Amino acid sequence: MTRIQPMMRSQPKQRLALPRPAVALAAGAMLCLLPLAHAFAQSALPAIAIKTAADGGQTYSLTFQVLILMTVLTLLPALLLSMTAFTRIIIVLSILRQALGMSTTPSNQVLTGLALFMTFFIMGPALDQAYTGGIKPYLDGQLAGEVAIEQTMHPLKKFMLAQTREPGFATPEDVPLTVLIPTFMTSELKTAFQIGFMIFIPFLVIDLVVATVLMSMGMMMLSPMLISLPFKIMLFVLVDGWTLLMGTLASSFHQ
Repeated sequence: MTRIQPMMRSQPKQRLALPRPAVALAAGAMLCLLPLAHAFAQSALPAIAIKTAADGGQTYSLTFQVLILMTVLTLLPALLLSMTAFTRIIIVLSILRQALGMSTTPSNQVLTGLALFMTFFIMGPALDQAYTGGIKPYLDGQLAGEVAIEQTMHPLKKFMLAQTREPGFATPEDVPLTVLIPTFMTSELKTAFQIGFMIFIPFLVIDLVVATVLMSMGMMMLSPMLISLPFKIMLFVLVDGWTLLMGTLASSFHQ
């Protein structure tokens, strides 16, 4: 009996290439947790170890690196909200959706995806500087962990300080992250609501005009929102609202 063996072509494995901003953001967050992980490793199991070389450089065991990576993946959403432009963008987009009178359109997934890629676009220079100045030299073994953290956080701190109103310190280098991050988030919330207020005004005028016309015609039972919604959508499309909004958001950040 002859055996029939299927002929299978060996296909080359394809590697998934992540965009540099995403890698820089994830790796930067991982470097921020190295001091905490260093303290934990001193009292942990022998599999989690840190070895110091003769030149002062430090190497981490594979188990220790996996521990840091899993911790970073847990904290990455919080770091994305508190240290990037994501918060301002998603709030403005949510206010726009409410101003249009559509509570579910565009969906949350669409708004989140748009805000995420807008964040990568706006913070691209800062993330590139963090990657080339701190993360890449650390991965190549040219910098120690503490120095890499400082070099990685410097462009991110510069970006946050540019959006923050009067942090109250003599020099920007004196501002600790425990003060800078909540100050940055507060400033982002204030700026987002200011932009949202300006967006809301023209749509509010349309709602008032439609409601006044309906009341003057005695059509009390007809919902003003049902009539004003097409006019608001038409106005937003005619003025190319998405392009104007994205351009306004991008220009509202100081580099």
